[in-house]
Amino acid sequence: MSRDANADNGMRPALIEAAARLIATEGAAGLKLRRVAEEVGTSTMAIYTYFGGMPELRRAVRQEGFARLATRAEQLGESDDPVADLAGLGLAYHQLAMSNPHLYREIYMEQPLDAVDADASPETLNIVTAGVQRCIDSGRFDRANAVELATQFWAFGHGVVALRLANLLSAEEALNCSASALLNLFTAWGDDRDAARRSLTRTGRRAARLDLEAATGAATGQSD
Repeated sequence: MSRDANADNGMRPALIEAAARLIATEGAAGLKLRRVAEEVGTSTMAIYTYFGGMPELRRAVRQEGFARLATRAEQLGESDDPVADLAGLGLAYHQLAMSNPHLYREIYMEQPLDAVDADASPETLNIVTAGVQRCIDSGRFDRANAVELATQFWAFGHGVVALRLANLLSAEEALNCSASALLNLFTAWGDDRDAARRSLTRTGRRAARLDLEAATGAATGQSD
């Protein structure tokens, strides 16, 4: 079987998921070639085949996490409500963490491998910064440094995720906390409180619609 054929049967993503799971549960020290191979039911040679070695596998884990977030942001797209879009990015970040906790822990709770690896992290902040800048340009937020506001937004989102992953907040508590905090945050940044509340409502409705479309598409694909 060729390497391309092997890729089609899910070996590469399975190795990435196994590596992320081991890092999340045992730390980076627990990531061993043999352990990853055993988790997937393959040989250590598969890791060399697809990644070249353990450092490259860890790098692939981080890249996969960032790629999934970027894909979700792309799915959300842009509407005529930049504040709702910004809140949607925060929700996408939260959903990524909850549905991929092992990947999340690796990309946001472990040290990068090196300077090159660290350079991948700001991409998340760049996406949020662009969203904040749209809110400023539209007049919804006061003129400010978009990077500074984006960093605050990102730090808040990470804090809620960390509490959820530690089971210190329930899903309902996290949702209520996020809605109230974002309303206060957006208002402090210059948005009208009622307008911000309407935008947050739109975010929830839009996210629910996208999730329904994704579920319907998956079900249709399985029935084909």
